Amino acid sequence: MAFESFGTMRVNEVGHLEIGGVDTLKLAQKYGTPLYVYDVALIKERARGFKKTFEELGVKAQVAYASKAFSAIAIYQLMHEEGLSLDVVSGGELYTAMQAGFPAERIHFHGNNKTRQEMEMAIDYGIGCIVIDNFYEIELLAEILREKAASVSVLIRVTPGIEAHTHDYILTGQDDSKFGFGLTNGQAEDAIKRVLAIDVFHLIGLHCHIGSQIFETTGFKLAAHRIMEQLVAWRDTLGFHADVLNLGGGFGVRYTADDQPLPPAQYVREIIADVREVAMANNLDMPEIWIEPGRSLVGEAGTTLYTIGSRKEVPEIRSYVAVDGGMSDNIRPSLYEAKYDAVIAERPLEEPGETVSIAGKCCESGDMLIWDLPLPKSDAGEVLAVFCTGAYGYSMANNYNRIPRAAVVFVENGEDRLVVARESYENLVQLDLPLH
Repeated sequence: MAFESFGTMRVNEVGHLEIGGVDTLKLAQKYGTPLYVYDVALIKERARGFKKTFEELGVKAQVAYASKAFSAIAIYQLMHEEGLSLDVVSGGELYTAMQAGFPAERIHFHGNNKTRQEMEMAIDYGIGCIVIDNFYEIELLAEILREKAASVSVLIRVTPGIEAHTHDYILTGQDDSKFGFGLTNGQAEDAIKRVLAIDVFHLIGLHCHIGSQIFETTGFKLAAHRIMEQLVAWRDTLGFHADVLNLGGGFGVRYTADDQPLPPAQYVREIIADVREVAMANNLDMPEIWIEPGRSLVGEAGTTLYTIGSRKEVPEIRSYVAVDGGMSDNIRPSLYEAKYDAVIAERPLEEPGETVSIAGKCCESGDMLIWDLPLPKSDAGEVLAVFCTGAYGYSMANNYNRIPRAAVVFVENGEDRLVVARESYENLVQLDLPLH
């Protein structure tokens, strides 16, 4: 493959891959591999870009980091410094956010099956908004609020009946989805009526999310248009005014040269244009717009470093090159058939001399990171840098085969900072209990 850089990535004076002003070989030597490396400057650039677009358009907004993409204390603190809000989907993410000192009033809690304990945590912490996903949650949350003599701002998640062009496993906006209230089957209207009738709720608006890794704006625009037209109808029939319209995330990123995502600002501009058009045509107040970028903030900022190990030649069929990680640190190729590009960090500009398939070390035939990757002839001990692993790598990491989770390092302006330590073998057994 031809070397295509992300963010501050470059080839330095000695010919090595460098990120954030730091030689990746030095990072591998200092922290070991596998190693997640995050380009902090690129994350900041993306965060500021989203906020600037709303400011230029004169639209009141919140940009909330969808933290399922990568959850850790340091990334939450970085998002707080950049003035973003936070989207969490579990008690664990919420607890991590509070440990990071993230302002509770800027936290939004999602999920299709929030437990009583998680909802009680959210209320006790005083978070800014809970996104109600189903009828069960309406009753459970109302019961908890009454017990605590509390109230909370809520959004109702709707599925607008729009199918995004993406992988079936990550479609969430069509009618047949485990998420939200159907807009076209009357469930959303029923939910609004119920919530409006319960005094412990402050219904501030609606939420939708049509999918992930989306490369065009059509789906977003259709969803926004459909919901806005429905808001006009509900204003007239229910007296319901939405102060907030949360249009979710799902903005695509470039994993390989085959991916052609739009600039993040283009998604925002076209969505806003449709919302404004319906609002102005129907004398409807322009709602505050919330979005939830996750992958598009951190995906391209992450690179995983591996050490190359064994090689297997299958004559006239395939050459396998194995690395010291795999589905334990990046399960997406096995789960979604996700595609990635990579280079040898010692010599990223060298022309490919062979085509190999990058195998992980887990005891599964399906543990393959990259099929048919053009590379220079590699040697054991060299470092392979796999690009665009900042989203859903660490957050979906696991201990299959009792492999410890990898470390995470932030790099910026020539400095590196360890933000998640590598798990040890002692960590692996710390929760185990003996048979006798």
